[in-house]
Amino acid sequence: MEPFNAADLPPLPAPFWFVQFFKVLGFTLHTVPMHLWYAGLAVAVGLYVFGSEHGRRFGSRLARQMPVIVAMGINFGIVPLLFLQLAYAKAFYPATILMAWFWLAIIAMLIPAYYGVYLYAYGLRNGGAAMRPVHRAAGWIAAGLFILIGFIFANGLSLMTNTVAWPQLWADHSVGGAATGTALNLADATLWPRWLLMFGLALGTTAVWAVVDAAWLAARESEEYRRWVRRFALWAAAGGAAWASMAGAWYVFGTWTAEVRQPMFAVPTVALTLVTAASPWFVVGLIWLWRRREIGKVEAAAIAAIQFAALGLNALSRQIVQDLELQRRLFDVANRRVEVEWGPLLMFLAAFAAGAAVVAWMVYQLCKAQGEPAA
Repeated sequence: MEPFNAADLPPLPAPFWFVQFFKVLGFTLHTVPMHLWYAGLAVAVGLYVFGSEHGRRFGSRLARQMPVIVAMGINFGIVPLLFLQLAYAKAFYPATILMAWFWLAIIAMLIPAYYGVYLYAYGLRNGGAAMRPVHRAAGWIAAGLFILIGFIFANGLSLMTNTVAWPQLWADHSVGGAATGTALNLADATLWPRWLLMFGLALGTTAVWAVVDAAWLAARESEEYRRWVRRFALWAAAGGAAWASMAGAWYVFGTWTAEVRQPMFAVPTVALTLVTAASPWFVVGLIWLWRRREIGKVEAAAIAAIQFAALGLNALSRQIVQDLELQRRLFDVANRRVEVEWGPLLMFLAAFAAGAAVVAWMVYQLCKAQGEPAA
């Protein structure tokens, strides 16, 4: 694929900065619940089977919360997908057409995974007294399907910028000039570290959720359980940060080409690169600082805010890298003409604000209902 002039594409209906802002913000909002089903569900199921009494308790709590978490993650995912298709259609659609059957299989896997979450949570009622082999199997299958869905997404998003592979993938996966939709981006050097990096970050988010849950939603739990949460969160956050650091180093130093490395390590962007790399350890530092005392609601909110900022930095850095890759290989998305369509833009802002307000109200009601000690 030869690069072409982005100015020849249809104009963007919103300013480029607006598209980028909501693409990054939407992805960050989606990432929080997505991490909890991507790595958190596997951790929850594993702890319920192999963990201590308090580990089983946390695994049960997280799994019973998972139906709501999955629903919120799916809905938050609409925003970044909307802006991805809006501004990057010339890269997004060829990539997903080449792997169409795998891309469509996401829905085929998501539905049983979602039902599996409900079935597993149903088995945990009454303290797990209703747990049957079918419920356990549903939990493991759902966890495996969510990890596989993450792998398919990593394939699609990495293939978007791996334009040099498109002609050969099309030649190997076509019949009579028509793509069969059976290609995967397995030969791309960036695929594996990106997939593993996301899993490491997801372990960190799971650790932070344990802290937030204990502070805001688990007032009825014992002090022994809260001490266990602090130990678990510290080890899980540190393990996730170490995992993310190793995968990130592989990604940066093992796969970045000169077209990406030079601008990302140039002043002032190098500051963003370094802070992004270090950000998972900021959360570890906060949890370690407060490890010997009760982590209250304020402290838990601070830890969650730092983790959200870390995920936002990763989303922002990845967005810049994606634009740099496409700029040299396909088109400069920032160079597209803009003709603002105020009607749809204002409708989107109103819908986004209303949706955010409803979610905030739901979370407040949940905290209010579950955050009070038992009478």
